[in-house]
Amino acid sequence: MEKLLLTVCLAMVHCAVFADQKAVKLRTEQDIIAHVAKMTLEEKVGQMTELVIDVIGHWEKGNFVLDNDKLERALIKYKVGSILNAPGPVAQTPEYWYKTISTINEYSIRGCGIPCVYGLDQNHGTTYTLGGTLFPQNINLGASFNPELALKAATITAYETRASNCPWTYSPTVDLSRDPRWPRVWENFGEDCLVNAVMGKTMIEGFQGKEKNIDRYHIGTSVKHFMAYGIARTGKDRTPSYLPEFELREKHFAPFKACVEAGATSVMVNSGSVNGIPMHINAKYLTQWLKEETGWDGMLVTDWADIDNLWKREMVAANKKDAICMAINAGIDMTMEPYDLSFCDLLVELVREGRVSMERIDDAVRRVLRMKMRMGLFEQPDTNPKDYPEFGSAAHRKAALDAAVETMVLLKNQNNTLPLQQGKNILVTGPNANSMRCLNGGWSYTWQGKDADKNASDKNTILEAMQQRFGKDNIIYEAGVTYNNDGQYWEENEPEIAKAVAAALKADIILACVGENSYTETPGNLDNLALSANQRQLVKELAATGKPIILIINGGRPRLISDIEPLVSAVVDILLPGNEGGDALARLLAGDENFSGRMPYTYPRHSASLTTYDYRVSEETGIMEGVYDYNAQVNVQWPFGYGLSYTTFAYSNLRVDKSEFRNGDILTVNVDVKNTGNRIGKESVLLFSRDMVASIVPESRRLRAFQKIELKPGQQQTVTFRLPASDLAFVGIDGKWHLEPGAFKLQIGNQHCTVTCLAS
Repeated sequence: MEKLLLTVCLAMVHCAVFADQKAVKLRTEQDIIAHVAKMTLEEKVGQMTELVIDVIGHWEKGNFVLDNDKLERALIKYKVGSILNAPGPVAQTPEYWYKTISTINEYSIRGCGIPCVYGLDQNHGTTYTLGGTLFPQNINLGASFNPELALKAATITAYETRASNCPWTYSPTVDLSRDPRWPRVWENFGEDCLVNAVMGKTMIEGFQGKEKNIDRYHIGTSVKHFMAYGIARTGKDRTPSYLPEFELREKHFAPFKACVEAGATSVMVNSGSVNGIPMHINAKYLTQWLKEETGWDGMLVTDWADIDNLWKREMVAANKKDAICMAINAGIDMTMEPYDLSFCDLLVELVREGRVSMERIDDAVRRVLRMKMRMGLFEQPDTNPKDYPEFGSAAHRKAALDAAVETMVLLKNQNNTLPLQQGKNILVTGPNANSMRCLNGGWSYTWQGKDADKNASDKNTILEAMQQRFGKDNIIYEAGVTYNNDGQYWEENEPEIAKAVAAALKADIILACVGENSYTETPGNLDNLALSANQRQLVKELAATGKPIILIINGGRPRLISDIEPLVSAVVDILLPGNEGGDALARLLAGDENFSGRMPYTYPRHSASLTTYDYRVSEETGIMEGVYDYNAQVNVQWPFGYGLSYTTFAYSNLRVDKSEFRNGDILTVNVDVKNTGNRIGKESVLLFSRDMVASIVPESRRLRAFQKIELKPGQQQTVTFRLPASDLAFVGIDGKWHLEPGAFKLQIGNQHCTVTCLAS
């Protein structure tokens, strides 16, 4: 597929038919307003429509080619404003993308003078572009607690996406992973709203650049999925959420608010319903909260076919026409159909019938054109890969490797099992040991990530990286359990555990690589949160040999392992580290690098005991094992923020510049952190607070700030946080923010102190 060629019908679109084309030039808000006033209703509705690329082409001899008649219908007759996705979807070369998207733009300009905006799900690097750089998934970036990694990943992804002539990505994802059953846990930055807000707005800067107008090395963003998507009652994808509105505003709205205030060009909407109302028709949240309260002038786009879902699945509309009416009036600006042009005809009818106002249409179209203008499409609709020499470069791969190293979490290291000593015979086993698909997860070359082993064949699996780092003669491989890659992601072949046990007798130590195969969205729904029975049995039988086991967890969400964790000497959760994950893990296990990741979510111990770190104090039922001394009474495997290192850090002298404060004050919080071990290491310094008495049941604690530092052995650094008093407020049942008088406990590491809020 590296040299996909467009057929004769594709080449025809570059002929003289475009010799007289004239692109609209929109440079200012006044230009947009003036141009919208000149547009026909059909042109406006076309700009509000987004189709999948499959609609404008077909497959010939294994290659996807554009079709002249289909291009004419979609882009000239209906004047469609956006195309998305990879054909198939299958990853393509930058050259293919350049030819394809430039052809689409030529038709669009011929149809109405306005370039098309093409969108791709570049969720952890150049997802749908062959030869590009794949970074760790967002959940790993959350585990790093280092916004600089997010900035670099987004900046490089933007550069390489523009090298493919694509100006727009459906990223970052800032849903909160509040339920470990949910199949999209790994697409965002974890369970905490502050981490998602900080990482999300940092990625906006990386993707779009620092200026309001986006240059040809940056891309527009679509923050997703607005909002409360990750807390569905069933734990299944695209199913309803039910939660109090005060929690919705305080936690789930917060990351989106941060992203739109950072200048995000667009936002994608949650496919499900919240408190009984589908988000796609909730004018209160779409228009009042997101647009009006923040003053955001960006564009709202639906998720895949969600207008149809309003009447086919959610059952809140009698037919498609009613569904369109409800969604557009609620604030939707662009509809991802993705296959049906009847949207255009029906919306025109709705306007002419007076059910959708021209004012609402004009507002939507201005938002679409404003986004295109900020992307520079009216000045330069296409970007050529020849102008991007760093695409897939060694420097970009090094950045991905560094990110992978910093995002893996050491959870257990009994008797200093790690780092591994050179010369030991190591059995590498488990279904995740020799798979690029497992390292990358979903949205990797294809939607479900199934082709990663083929498309990343030049990268190292865990097995291959271990062989390179420790020598092939020292590595024994016997999988014991393997995935059935022709079936669903969870399906496993008949296990051969006895072979792995026999191989273990020849080894000094065992590296058991377990977890999940790749999946995305609804195909990742599950009914059992436990790690598969075969994989747990593999670990149990290996443990019976008496050989020490290092358990490597590789997956997109926490799978229950409480029955096998006591059997192993060390545990490393690598999450989904991307193409460089195998090399990063080998370097960490060898001690070439030091662990510094921390859990971005709470890792549950039992299937009936699912919680988040910021639970209400009245939810306490057991004993938490962790590094915090709040005497929290919740039983989990590993708490949010937990992670070990090859060195040790000591916290001391926590102090605040004022013991009493009022609303509007800024608290300066200092703590001394010292590397008390014998290795250089990075430490994520996390500042938590607890409201000791409140008018609604207070939370056990909340993360209020974080900072990552690097210290040499014996080095000490004072870490300073400037904490606005307003950050200690909460949203009450009246939907308003409250900072109540009383005591607050602040904690960093094992240090804590109390400050008091006076009457405002």
